[in-house]
Amino acid sequence: MSFLESRNKLFLPSIIGEKTEVLDKIITELDSHYTERIEEKIDPKTGKPKTYLDGTIKQRVIRPSKKRLKLIQSKIKDRILSIIELPSNVHGGVKKKSNITNAKPHQGNKYVFVTDLKDFYPSIKSKKIHELFIELGFNKQFALYITRLTTWKGELPQGTPTSTHISNVFFLKTDYELIKLCKENNITYTRYVDDLTFSSPKDFQDLIPNILKIVKDSGLKISYRKTNYQGGQNVTGIVVLLHKIEAPSKIIQKAKLEIDNPPSLKPYTNYRESIRKTNR
Repeated sequence: MSFLESRNKLFLPSIIGEKTEVLDKIITELDSHYTERIEEKIDPKTGKPKTYLDGTIKQRVIRPSKKRLKLIQSKIKDRILSIIELPSNVHGGVKKKSNITNAKPHQGNKYVFVTDLKDFYPSIKSKKIHELFIELGFNKQFALYITRLTTWKGELPQGTPTSTHISNVFFLKTDYELIKLCKENNITYTRYVDDLTFSSPKDFQDLIPNILKIVKDSGLKISYRKTNYQGGQNVTGIVVLLHKIEAPSKIIQKAKLEIDNPPSLKPYTNYRESIRKTNR
C-alpha cells in the first residue's frame, strides 16, 4: 500500500517529524508566526503601479511565515503535498516547470484565450481546504492539522512554502473538468498558478462561456480585465509565435545592455536564452 493509499490512517505530526505538542502550541500562537506587508501591484508592461478607475493604486497583502512555521510548511510541502499527483497541464509550483514550459505547448496555435483568477489565494478559505482534504480521503485529524498549519486569518496566505501547492490541489477538480472539455474539442490547456491559457488551431470562441462556467463553478472569481481572446498574445510573459516562443521586447532590450557583463551578471540574457533553447 502506497503512502497516499493509506491516507485515512496518516498522522501528520509523525510524517513531518514534529511533536504534537509543538504543533499545537504553534497553532494557538499563529499570529506570532507570520509577518504582513502590503505591496503595490506593478503593471509588467509599463513598470508602473496598477490603478483602479478612480486612480487608487492596487495593492496585494503578502503574508510570509516565519522560521519555525516556515520550516514545518516546507516539510508539509515536500513530504505530503508534492506527492499528490497533478495533471501535466499544471506548471506553477511544479519542479522542472516554469512560465516557459507553460507557454511552450501553445506555440503554433492561431487562437489563444487567456484568463486570470482574481484574488486567487485569499479566495481559498480555511473551511474549503479542510473540506478538500476530507474529500480526498484524509482523516479529520490530518485535515485539521494541515488546514491550521497552512492558513492564516481564515484564508490561504500569499508568501508561504505551501500556498501554491495547496491551491493546485484545491483546483484539481476544476483542472480535470477543463481538461475533459479541451480534449473533446482539440484545445490545448495549461495553468500557471492563477493564469489559465487555452489555445487551438481552430476558432473556439463559442466554447469560452463553457470554459468560464467551469471556472466559476469552483467558487473562484475571474479577472475579466485579464481575460482576452486573440492570436499572437503573451502567455505568462512569453511571446508565443507560429514556429517559436520568444522573450518580450522589454527583456530583449535589457539583455542587450548586459552584453559586456560577465555570465553571472546577465540575468535577462540567461532568461532569454532559456526561452530560445526550447526552439532548437
